Amino acid sequence: MTTPLAPRRLMIATRESALALWQAEHVRARLSARYPGTSVDLLGVTTQGDRVLDRPLASIGGKGLFIKELENALREGRADLAVHSLKDVPMNLPDGFVLAAISAREDPRDAFVSTKYDTLAGLPAGAIVGTSSLRREAQLRERHPGLRVEVLRGNVHTRLRKLDEGQYDAIILAAAGLKRLGLGMRIRALLDPDDSLPAPGQGALAIECRTERVDLRSALSPLADRATTLATSAERAFSRALGGSCQTPLAAYAEWEEGRLWLRGLLASRDGREVMRGEMERDVDDVSDARALGGALADNFLQRGGHRLAAPLA
Repeated sequence: MTTPLAPRRLMIATRESALALWQAEHVRARLSARYPGTSVDLLGVTTQGDRVLDRPLASIGGKGLFIKELENALREGRADLAVHSLKDVPMNLPDGFVLAAISAREDPRDAFVSTKYDTLAGLPAGAIVGTSSLRREAQLRERHPGLRVEVLRGNVHTRLRKLDEGQYDAIILAAAGLKRLGLGMRIRALLDPDDSLPAPGQGALAIECRTERVDLRSALSPLADRATTLATSAERAFSRALGGSCQTPLAAYAEWEEGRLWLRGLLASRDGREVMRGEMERDVDDVSDARALGGALADNFLQRGGHRLAAPLA
């Protein structure tokens, strides 16, 4: 197989949070190792999602606020590619953009973090749990109705600081971010997907570029991981078909093994009083098959009345 050629210089657009910079540095290291003749640099960008920290994401436009300024850098030619947490990437990309590679997934689970308690089940009634996710909030309210769930914004270190200051009794974060930042020791318990189903794409990194950059897409393709790409393609197709966004408590998690993909999905009301679950499994050979599985599970939800909980399709 012929090794793809890479441009002589590449610029990666990235948010400037510690986790985003780790992710961009990780991709830079992989590109530098594969293409030693290529100079790879970072362009730090502060996004609207980083600037507005006093309101829930759902009320100011959703996770797409972390992406738009990075895409502007690509559109204007200031950067060649952008690195994102896949769970932050909107289900429908703007015209002219493509996810050129989805790399191997870190731990996709949610993590329970507390300075006082060992488990979620061990929290007393009235304990304050912080999260920025409607998906986590709905599942917490369903299984633990006696807890107080409150909004928690900011980067990983800011959220941990707020916990340490006693503003919360516990917080729920993505395990992947904590592990990537070397903060795995802060995890008191990992939540099983049966108890807290992850967000579509959680734990995976996406590399975005302009659709017209065929040379760059070819150079980035070796960074893709097949199992992660198939699993997250099914998860995102499920979410897309149900209008998944920050305004919708929706979860999806797929596992690919020996040619078969097992997809679990969840749709809920924010208060956790209505929660719909479902799953499907089938042989999957390519991304088209994976997306078809995600669409089929979404159709199953809609046939069971999921339209009451799903966001209106654009």
